[in-house]
Amino acid sequence: MGEIIEVIYEEGVLKPLKPLKLKEGQRLRVRILSTGLSGFIRSVENELESPKKDPLELLMDVRE
Repeated sequence: MGEIIEVIYEEGVLKPLKPLKLKEGQRLRVRILSTGLSGFIRSVENELESPKKDPLELLMDVRE
């Protein structure tokens, strides 16, 4: 799996709030989830519309 980190968006760049253990030039995949209940609900709704994802798997992803 991966890890969930908090970032802030400033001047067109996502900046992590804590140092990351990454190699220089390492490529990553990023999923954008808004903070707060409304952002969480929107992200869950989007995931559930996709027939590829089991709702239980989705909840396990969110718990991490």
